[in-house]
Amino acid sequence: MKYLLTIVIATLAIPTTLQAKDFHVYYLGGQSNMDGYGKVSELPDDLKGGIPGVWIFHGNMGIDGKAADGRGLWSPLKAGHGRAFGSDGKKNKYSDRFGAELTFARRLKEIYPDRNIALIKYSRGGTSIAAEAPAATRFGCWAPDWMGGAGKGKGINQYDHFLATLEHARADKDIDNDGEADRLIPSGLVWMQGESDAIRAEDAKKYEANLAELMGLLAEALGDKKQRVVIGRITNWKVWTHGETVRNAQAAFVKKHKNAALVTSTDNYKNSDPWHYDTAGYIDLGKQFADAMAGK
Repeated sequence: MKYLLTIVIATLAIPTTLQAKDFHVYYLGGQSNMDGYGKVSELPDDLKGGIPGVWIFHGNMGIDGKAADGRGLWSPLKAGHGRAFGSDGKKNKYSDRFGAELTFARRLKEIYPDRNIALIKYSRGGTSIAAEAPAATRFGCWAPDWMGGAGKGKGINQYDHFLATLEHARADKDIDNDGEADRLIPSGLVWMQGESDAIRAEDAKKYEANLAELMGLLAEALGDKKQRVVIGRITNWKVWTHGETVRNAQAAFVKKHKNAALVTSTDNYKNSDPWHYDTAGYIDLGKQFADAMAGK
């Protein structure tokens, strides 16, 4: 009896080993309609509390011509990852706005209930992918060959800030803080951008080639050249003089890509100002992104 009791006590004394997790990681990038202008105050109650079990690393916005930033920290996904979100790498500053990330994550959890979901987000409003676009100088540019800036910041642009975001995100080996290292599996990227390339005809005409180059670079940096790519079609509002050219370029890219999808529901959304969708639009956009990612 005494011997059996000793075995029981010894067994109970053995520490429980926590299981490392595989997280399927999705990247969200682009310009302001990826930033998100939906109002947190207008969210339905079932979204205001965030999405349980989903983690997000939201890189701090960087300015072209300045040292690469991308600071952030892995945190449970909640409302406030929209316009004016910021992070110093130790604490997040949540905003009163949100983007597509909430319903994107919720829908993915519905589609893949047994999958651990994680998001990496880095976007910046107004940015172009054409190095020559007027927006490149004013807001920023994703073109790898953009050579603006001076001194130590020369040539550093949005693509570099994206790479810095990835570096910071990958530096944390235990994203859910359970004491065990996690594995991040690249599972897809979502791109919502193109409005700033629809202002001048010359930039719009180059959009398909520029998009193909950038999506290839993003996919490779994220760790899987063949991962799913989902493109959000820009809305052909009158503020984009050459919007139809960019929309056609987005469709052409998706048609030629072996693993891509185009989300066109943006044409149905109302706007909160001349450039951005309203709250209901962002709520639907996230769901549409997830369905397209899953091939629904």
